[in-house]
Amino acid sequence: MQKIKIGILVALLIGALLIGCAQQQEQAKPTPTQEAKAENTETLPESILIGGTLSMSGKYSKEGQMSLWGIQAAIKWVNDVHGGVSVGGKKLKLEFKYYDDESKKEAVQSLVERLITSDKANFLLAPYSSGLTLAGAPIADKHGVLYMSHGGASDRIFDQGYAYVVQTLSPASEYQTAFIDMIKAIDPDAKKIAMVYEDSEFSKAVFAGAKKHAEELGFEVVIDKTYPPNPQDLTPLLQEVKAANPDIIIGGGHFADGQLLASQMADLKLDAKAISILVAPALPAFYEALGNNAEGICGPGQWEVGVKYSPESAKEAGLEYFGPTQDEFLELFHEFAGKDVTPSYHAAEAAAAVLAYVKAIESANSLDTDKVRETMNNLHFMTFFGEWKIDPATGKQIGHKMVIFQWQGGEKKIVWPKAAANADPYYPIPTWEEKAEGKKAVKE
Repeated sequence: MQKIKIGILVALLIGALLIGCAQQQEQAKPTPTQEAKAENTETLPESILIGGTLSMSGKYSKEGQMSLWGIQAAIKWVNDVHGGVSVGGKKLKLEFKYYDDESKKEAVQSLVERLITSDKANFLLAPYSSGLTLAGAPIADKHGVLYMSHGGASDRIFDQGYAYVVQTLSPASEYQTAFIDMIKAIDPDAKKIAMVYEDSEFSKAVFAGAKKHAEELGFEVVIDKTYPPNPQDLTPLLQEVKAANPDIIIGGGHFADGQLLASQMADLKLDAKAISILVAPALPAFYEALGNNAEGICGPGQWEVGVKYSPESAKEAGLEYFGPTQDEFLELFHEFAGKDVTPSYHAAEAAAAVLAYVKAIESANSLDTDKVRETMNNLHFMTFFGEWKIDPATGKQIGHKMVIFQWQGGEKKIVWPKAAANADPYYPIPTWEEKAEGKKAVKE
């Protein structure tokens, strides 16, 4: 009997303890915060407005037009194929409003302010070029609006401490490093490199990274000189390059000066084993303007048609794939640009920036800027443009990698890295004399 009483007493004590623990657990439940409550009762709009400025006129008009077609193609995929942007159980349409910044910094600044304060854009796309992207960045950051760079590659953009500036394309310091790697791999005897490039924010960042990389690989930089923006005559500078007799020439800045650079190298018969020029060779207009003189010229690209980023390659890499396949993107792009227009990487990177916004918004399940920005820190996925992953501290892109293309037989072929290539590099390239006689950079 005594044992029964003790057992009952122990059971009562255990029960009391369990009840106490349960009450403590109940009391330990966090009180729903105002933030969480707002998440559940958020009044969602019918659509999400992305604002941006594009250079539809001025020196960056070709790149700006490509960017617009890419953005339009991506938005059409989001709305018509993906069904809209999923937030809080609703599907929201995506809209894009832009103004022509005329390739001018002062226009970018006033228009970014207008997009935020008057148009009430939820998110922003930065314009093309590092200089214009830098011009708008402090305004977006001041207002706490996310500002996605699809055409501003300079590393300096992300060294300013901006909290709301994020990048989709590879940083400028990596633009020419893959080309140098390629030359090192196929011709260990090539030693002398000449660098001639535009005195601009973007180009200076590119060639600072290229020079550092070349010297680390044992190359000798025999010429490292800039020319002013909008040059009319590069002949004196190119005469210096010719006298230095380099094995390799890398240069350029944007479309107009890059085309002039190649054209005047041809006039001077300034031959080299390999030539890589920024931006200009990426556009079909480059070959249209230079004709056979474009044969063999390489360029770094953020993307090219034929690059093998797909749901299958994402699976192999252990990543989630998001967005249209390359074929789907091309079909959508042609709806806006016309069937005869081949998208340059400017179109692809702008489209990828839109897709990154959609991926981040859906992952955050919110339109709140800070939640979307914080969610971006943990995203690592693949689109038809390649991988997307940022450095959480700076917003700089660290997932995406450059490719090297070369004009061969009137077509752009991807020649590096080998994993992404659809052709072998043609090396050494035909001389200007040979090209004048009709020789192409095609192996017979």
